[in-house]
Amino acid sequence: MLLSALRLIGWLALLSLALPALAAPPPQAFSARYHLQVDGWPDTDIRHRLRHDGGAWRSEMRTELPGAWGREWGRFRVAEDGVRALHYAAGYSLLGIQRGYSLDRRDLGALPDRQSALVALARRAIGNACVRDCPLRYRDHRGREEVLRYRVLGRDALSLPQGRFDRVRVVLSEPGDTDKRLILDLDAQRPGLLLAMEYHRDGRRRSRLTLTALAEP
Repeated sequence: MLLSALRLIGWLALLSLALPALAAPPPQAFSARYHLQVDGWPDTDIRHRLRHDGGAWRSEMRTELPGAWGREWGRFRVAEDGVRALHYAAGYSLLGIQRGYSLDRRDLGALPDRQSALVALARRAIGNACVRDCPLRYRDHRGREEVLRYRVLGRDALSLPQGRFDRVRVVLSEPGDTDKRLILDLDAQRPGLLLAMEYHRDGRRRSRLTLTALAEP
């Protein structure tokens, strides 16, 4: 189950791009909890926190299961020309076996890491900088460059137990592969906050993430 949760976090990295945002709101600090359901596995929660860190921002996600845990965080700046990643780190422990990863500015270059990726995509989608067949370039946890595509499906209001949100819906897929797609509901007022997410493969929904708690400083 931990690996499934980490795979979800990995999918978030696919949302990244280093192009400038247009008319998008600045990030806002928040603390959120998501509930993750994956076919064939017990449910689990993912905690997500975005906060100020000196003159930059720090985004962190973590999940825990009996005998296992996973965590990753990224530090970045938001400027007129877009989101610039400064540092990324990740680690997990499963049955006593631990792994860790770290990327600095030289490793990242001009591309976002996994955590700054979500903020970058939200700002682009909110600003309508690209709405259809948009190329995505990002670095995975090992620093390898990958390319995917996204498109904006629309923008509307979404009511949840936590309140009423201005939603931007985005779908993400691999070039040439229509069997896998990720549908994201992003908060248009808090770049980086997920309202919901669904992963589809072979015509079936395989996993689902929902926002279950939200707090602001």
